Amino acid sequence: MELQNKIPASEHIATRKKIWLSSPHMGGAEEKYVKEAFDTNWVAPLGPNVDGFEADIVSFTGCGHATALTSGTAAIHLALSLLGVDAGDLVLCQSFTFSASANPIRYMGAIPVFIDSEEETWNMCPLALEQAILSCQNGEISKTFPSLNLPSDGKLPKAIIVVDLYGMPAKLSEICEIANKYSIPVIEDAAEGLGSSLHERKCGTFGDIGIYSFNGNKIITTSGGGALVSGDENYVKKARYLSTQAREDAPHYEHTEVGYNYRLSNICAGIGRGQMAVLSERVRQRRANYEKYRSVLENVPGIIFLQEPEGYYSNRWLTTILVDPTLSGGVNRENVRLALAELNIESRPLWKPMHLQPVFQPFPYYGNEVAARLFDQGLCLPSGSNLELSDLDLVIGGIKNSFFKK
Repeated sequence: MELQNKIPASEHIATRKKIWLSSPHMGGAEEKYVKEAFDTNWVAPLGPNVDGFEADIVSFTGCGHATALTSGTAAIHLALSLLGVDAGDLVLCQSFTFSASANPIRYMGAIPVFIDSEEETWNMCPLALEQAILSCQNGEISKTFPSLNLPSDGKLPKAIIVVDLYGMPAKLSEICEIANKYSIPVIEDAAEGLGSSLHERKCGTFGDIGIYSFNGNKIITTSGGGALVSGDENYVKKARYLSTQAREDAPHYEHTEVGYNYRLSNICAGIGRGQMAVLSERVRQRRANYEKYRSVLENVPGIIFLQEPEGYYSNRWLTTILVDPTLSGGVNRENVRLALAELNIESRPLWKPMHLQPVFQPFPYYGNEVAARLFDQGLCLPSGSNLELSDLDLVIGGIKNSFFKK
């Protein structure tokens, strides 16, 4: 194998500029909206920037209705509450994801049932999903997992949480068809999928409720924040009510339900308004990063890229690769990661599946070993929209060097 762009050993120094995995990238207009918040003293939650940010989300995604919240995790928590999930209920959740997709299930005292991924998008496998639903429905799950104390005659799950991982849309049409067949509502966790689409329909709008995240490492940011969206206005109205401590319309503080302090601040929403103005450009820049990596590295034996199936459009929030040691001459994911770390370049293994996490190991899992293999072989590469071509060249050179060293 011919290797080029080797990095001289003299440049292997700790003082090299840090190349981050995915850092915030301001567009310039954010400061204007934040200044307006200060100038008008709208520094508390709610205010014109929150209203404007929600309108921007609706306009971009076509979601129907949106409410801005403190995090994507808060949005999933509220979504489960809106769908009536209670202690002891079953919730089907994609295993190959960040823990924020699954943690709110436990907030509710509900039981997560984890579903494996499929090879084409790395997201929830429709076949494993239906297998899990049938196991819940016919009571087989109670025999397989007796410690959960589930009814032997079976019961249907209360919700399905599907994720658009790393910006790649899941097989949403198939998953929603299965969900409709059994009348199970879908929460689409598009925390990583803002700007992605499936057959020109924006991710986050396929389920009964959609989720976005604006954490500091996402494709756009509000410093920290999220949103709950839905075509059903009643869901969004109830989410707004619950997210503001469930305060009733009264001159005093009146509460008939337990609420949460989940509303986004007017200052953070100002950052979001400026970020929404450059969202399309950020998607273009991240997709360009992916194309640069793919064009140079896809012919290196053992490096595998996730391609877009027909009709799929990924925002390429993070460019990801698999490193298959059976094809690479023994080079593995960890060899590449450590070689990049020596050059002060941040990379990260793909998500460790939830069913392999110690905190979730007591709970059911349906599928094979797709998610586990992806974790074992997968690596996220620096993908920020503010990366320079010289940064990308350094990353590529570091990856090639890792193969050379081995």
